[in-house]
Amino acid sequence: MDISACKPHKNSTFVPVAGLSFFAIASGFLMSLIPLSLASFGMDSSLVAWLASIFYLGILVGTTCIQTIVAKIGHRISLMLFLAMLTLTIVAMLAMPTAAVWLTARFLAGFAVAGVFVVVESWLLMADSAKQRAKRLGLYMTSLYGGTALGQLAIGPLGINGVTPFLWVIALLMLAILPPLLIKKGQPESLEHEKISMREVKKISLPAVIGCLVSGLLLGPIYGLMPSYINGQFASTERTAFLMAVIILGGMLVQPLVSYLSTRVSKSLLMALFCLLGTIGIVGIADGTSIAIITVSYFLLGASCFALYPIAISLACETMVLEKIVAATELMLLSYSVGSVFGPVIAEHSSTSAHSLITYLAVVLLTTSIYMLIKSLQNTRSGHTPAIG
Repeated sequence: MDISACKPHKNSTFVPVAGLSFFAIASGFLMSLIPLSLASFGMDSSLVAWLASIFYLGILVGTTCIQTIVAKIGHRISLMLFLAMLTLTIVAMLAMPTAAVWLTARFLAGFAVAGVFVVVESWLLMADSAKQRAKRLGLYMTSLYGGTALGQLAIGPLGINGVTPFLWVIALLMLAILPPLLIKKGQPESLEHEKISMREVKKISLPAVIGCLVSGLLLGPIYGLMPSYINGQFASTERTAFLMAVIILGGMLVQPLVSYLSTRVSKSLLMALFCLLGTIGIVGIADGTSIAIITVSYFLLGASCFALYPIAISLACETMVLEKIVAATELMLLSYSVGSVFGPVIAEHSSTSAHSLITYLAVVLLTTSIYMLIKSLQNTRSGHTPAIG
């Protein structure tokens, strides 16, 4: 598959970050709105896990062909196209609120979201140095998670019933289209297309691939199932919105720490420590006796789960030349998507207990922590430098 590469100069960060910020607010709101609004449209709650999985299946399919589209029409037009496509899927859901239409719409929405992610990530990662890439990736993650956390808080004032909340999502997505529509300069310039050979794929760090896969296994259920789980525990949409925002706020606030540590500590060790931190958060969620302890625990869970993807993707890109950064990014998104497709369904059906979701998250976090710790020790014994992981 041909992959586009881009020149770093004349590459503005304003357009992708501005568009991403409005997109993230809309996505954060929509993330909790879909599972919580099923009853108001007369649909069964058992649809929640399937809606989450088919959305990530759309992302998975999208990662196989997004770069071909970007190479032909450019980053700016691609960003507008994918945002418009996502908006139309919501219109279709409102026009025909049936299980079949919603499942189809969420699959197409996943494809569109994959497009937004690949376009924005490749736009920002085309930088001259690893340090500049780390700063841009931190900006990307902060905008994405900050906007998503803000979107969660809209559940309280805007509600979850009827058409009106979805109209707000549509309005936010239309605002996201405005920056690339109005500002025509600053997109990366296309260079000769390059792809990663099978030999190079084999050289990509296995902990990087596993890290992205595990990130999907964790974030897929958190996005798709956690709102329903929290609502079941507290029977309050306001509390649900607050704790979901806390999870994502943890993910946003940890990004500067991730950027700082990823160039100073073995990345495998760093992922092991964050997974251990997430396991501690799960214990607090399960055994917490006060809302303060539970809130801190959800914050720790968000910080750990959202830290894995940027660490893993930076590990994967360490040995890549500039022309193949986008290809590596796409491969990591593919790994993330595989985890996201299977995560919600496995978490939903792994146990009949009311706490099956957090039990699943604890198992994934703890086993990943052990694996990454073993890989870190192996690398240390083989003489690898800390940054390689």
